[in-house]
Amino acid sequence: MAEVDHPSPVKFASRLKDGRALAEDVWSIYNVANLPADCINLGQGYMNFAPPEWVKKAAEEALDTVAANHYSHPKGRMRLRQAIKKVYDPQLHRDLDVEKEILVTSGANEGQYSVFTAFLEQGDEVIMFEPFFDQYLASVTFNGGVPIYVPLHPPANASGKFSSDEWKINPEELRAAITPRTKMIIVNTPHNPVGKVFTRAELEIIAHIAKEHNLLVMADEVYDTLVFDGKEHVRIATLPGMWDRTVTVGSAGKSFAATGWRVGWLIGPEYIIRPTLAASTRIVFCSNSPLQEAAAAGLEQVQERKFFQTQTAEYAERRNILTDCFDTLGLPYTNPEGSYFILLDISRVKFPDDYPFPRSVLGRGRDFKACWFIALEVGVSSIPVSEFYCLEHANIGEVYARFSFCKDVDTLRHASERLKKLKQYIV
Repeated sequence: MAEVDHPSPVKFASRLKDGRALAEDVWSIYNVANLPADCINLGQGYMNFAPPEWVKKAAEEALDTVAANHYSHPKGRMRLRQAIKKVYDPQLHRDLDVEKEILVTSGANEGQYSVFTAFLEQGDEVIMFEPFFDQYLASVTFNGGVPIYVPLHPPANASGKFSSDEWKINPEELRAAITPRTKMIIVNTPHNPVGKVFTRAELEIIAHIAKEHNLLVMADEVYDTLVFDGKEHVRIATLPGMWDRTVTVGSAGKSFAATGWRVGWLIGPEYIIRPTLAASTRIVFCSNSPLQEAAAAGLEQVQERKFFQTQTAEYAERRNILTDCFDTLGLPYTNPEGSYFILLDISRVKFPDDYPFPRSVLGRGRDFKACWFIALEVGVSSIPVSEFYCLEHANIGEVYARFSFCKDVDTLRHASERLKKLKQYIV
């Protein structure tokens, strides 16, 4: 007997609708439960390999202590805050105060959510560059904010491999988006999903606008350890006058292939960290204690082990496996300067009009259909990029599918062999 939907006697908060939280999201559609069992998942950005042995060993050692199995201070364990200071002091050109300028959070996402809770009043506007990490939308709207979308523009008439740097902001569009209600700009660099590493000149434009309009900048830099080809990762907090209005976001999950550990951090001036701590304390109270110890051990040893340099070289090899495959296909794609995503132009992938798409895909952008078709017919899943746009700009994203290369080499090689079969569907 079919289930019947009954109206709820108590109405849920409108913020769930405004933040797309109740809609069937892209992760629910393109997950292992809905796809063939042998489909290779290059859609979601989680690794299929373990964190480094020495970091895992630190987690095991922490579990064998008493203190690390109990509550941590809401600011984060002192060892981890000291380790963050050791790594970030030279990068931010500051002598960070571990009591006032560093906050450990339950993953980068909770840290960002806590900043929104601490600073957004009802109706405050937040500038988001598109395509945007989808969690931003709900996190902003749940806290009374209003997202304002400014698109990154891909190169016109691109063919073959083109650099992620060719996705550009239009400074005039950014300026036009500013109103008296604007409170904050989110700058994600290296960028998910484009792989763009914002240049110093681009960040200087954003910084000038932020200072002119007295805006807070959230610098989402969780992919800061994954920058390729000698590209310079510039931290916007280091630009003149920007430390005082920037909160920098980091992630142990991205840095050490441990996305399930949910350990992140925020770095910024006391006036940002203090109210954010107050919010975070009420949301989670404190973060995972033993894995904070493990993250601390990781950061303490990265320099002597040259871990980030080695890891970046390994990711560059993984990236090249996919880009070599896309070169063979002859489809345009971004060559990412950072993060672990490649955007493939799927506008020339042809599929039958009467293909049996599920209801969850019908009525969505063309990229949703193309990604579903590729997953079922080729056996490799990806993520349609229009999900990371507002409706007004979704046509920009409809051209692309996001493929992640945070997988082991054998998996990527296997996926590449399958993807070469896509050639028969290209017009």
